Amino acid sequence: MKCKVCGEKAVIKLRQHNLALCEEHFIERFRREVERTLKKYEMFDRGQPVLVAVSGGKDSLSLLHVLKSLDYKVTGLFIDLGIEGMSEKARAKVEELAARLDVELVVVSLKDKYGESLPEIAKRRPQHRICSLCGMIKRYLMNKTAYDLGIKVVATGHNLDDEVSSLLSNTLRWDVSYLAKQSPYLPSVHPKLAARAKPLAFLTEREIAAYAILSEIDFHREACPFSRGAKTLFYKHLLNEIEVRSPGTKLRFYREFQSFRKRYLRDIDTGMPPLRECKICGMPTSLEVCAFCRLFQRDN
Repeated sequence: MKCKVCGEKAVIKLRQHNLALCEEHFIERFRREVERTLKKYEMFDRGQPVLVAVSGGKDSLSLLHVLKSLDYKVTGLFIDLGIEGMSEKARAKVEELAARLDVELVVVSLKDKYGESLPEIAKRRPQHRICSLCGMIKRYLMNKTAYDLGIKVVATGHNLDDEVSSLLSNTLRWDVSYLAKQSPYLPSVHPKLAARAKPLAFLTEREIAAYAILSEIDFHREACPFSRGAKTLFYKHLLNEIEVRSPGTKLRFYREFQSFRKRYLRDIDTGMPPLRECKICGMPTSLEVCAFCRLFQRDN
């Protein structure tokens, strides 16, 4: 198999594009695709500080690496959730890459700063699904950290597989409020809310894994122990089966939806109540006390 650009030995074939590439031209294309997404959705420019949420996995570490290689002004954020056997290993991978890239890294430990780890909170709040708790906690801490640092944009490593599995789930439920917001970029809607950017949204897990390996990024490979049985994994499996039979389905599904969303869902009323500031932490919320602060109200 030869590279379609230069004729040298290819390291990967992208079936959805019917394209074989060598290492040099694959990395070149990967960076070009990231730049294209950044510009198309007007996410941020090179002079603008960006907080990159890094978990230790291939996606977020590759995002930090590619943005730094493209000369964007990045700061890394690692949220230590205190998951035994996982968080410390993931943190080590993040710290290693941040040091290698000479990138500032902010570490927020849930246990150190708020007194409890994620598993401890979940044990105390058994009525809440741990994945929902995790998502809410990470969203809050990403936004709070960005606000404290004066950074207006948070970038995450969500990939095409993540996005299409969420899109399938939301479509099956016809959850219009979520569909209306499912974009690679969400602008800020409050002075204390950072914009959300997903520069890898049009790149598959396989492409990102290849970039990480070729860029010698040592990433954490173990899945979260609490993710077993998650619906998103089931939807990813279904979409992978479709992709094998019809390469390019995922990309078409997501691209065509973005065109549909822009045309038909832009002015949809999502039914969200107006935002106010939490009376405890001062961060935006639709309630008197935000969901994060309510976690630590022992009488609830």
